[in-house]
Amino acid sequence: MRILFVGDIVGKPGRRALTGLLEGLISDHGIEFTIANGENAAGGMGLTPAVASEILDLGVDVLTSGNHIWAKKEILPLLEEENRILRPSNYPQGVPGVGKGVFPARNGVKIGVLNLEGRVFMKNLDCPFRVAEREIEILQRETKVIAVDFHAEATSEKMAMGWFLNGKASAVVGTHTHVQTSDEKILDQGTAYITDVGMTGSVASVIGVKKQVAINRFLTQIPWKYDIATEQIELQAVVMSIDPETGRALEIRRIRASLEGGNPK
Repeated sequence: MRILFVGDIVGKPGRRALTGLLEGLISDHGIEFTIANGENAAGGMGLTPAVASEILDLGVDVLTSGNHIWAKKEILPLLEEENRILRPSNYPQGVPGVGKGVFPARNGVKIGVLNLEGRVFMKNLDCPFRVAEREIEILQRETKVIAVDFHAEATSEKMAMGWFLNGKASAVVGTHTHVQTSDEKILDQGTAYITDVGMTGSVASVIGVKKQVAINRFLTQIPWKYDIATEQIELQAVVMSIDPETGRALEIRRIRASLEGGNPK
């Protein structure tokens, strides 16, 4: 079976890319299940109920997130109601929402999705490695196909998670840094891995933000408002083939599709 994982959707430009490109990618690659990170989909930081509904209606089966999921407080009630929107599983008990779930693909296969957040250069949350071990054991009671969104800053922490879950998860996909890495691989026990799947938004930017705004922040150390860039829009993703009988990954391929036209790279 084939799973599409779409990199962090950044604001309205990222949603435009989904609108214009997602249906074609699903058709062209025979996708049976789509995951997308949506923590920056509303105004470049956070998620709202209206934006979440828009993305899910476009054909995304599950929305994962990260540290910015809390930026728009109106999403909090929906996190309790909509199990297709995940927040990182290693937040403290009592936090709204859930960090994992089992969902049906178009071919009827059950897919487990787990969302985790890293700790290096980020919040001091529960250990994502211990939480991953516990949560995957629960997911394995229902399915062998398990995809993990590890939302983390440090490449070392992401790589360590990939090796830690090698043979336990079908895929460990990194998000958060918005820069697609070229290290996609199948680890030796059958886990598809990439350090960062990339970003869906403007590539003529600084991780989705207008170039001069980002430069001004570095030059002045003043917290300028993050204005979202709107030029050269791309959808960045990975397509993964998974054996539903064993849960082992067979292939992982990077995708970069331009909204302005041209073939996906």
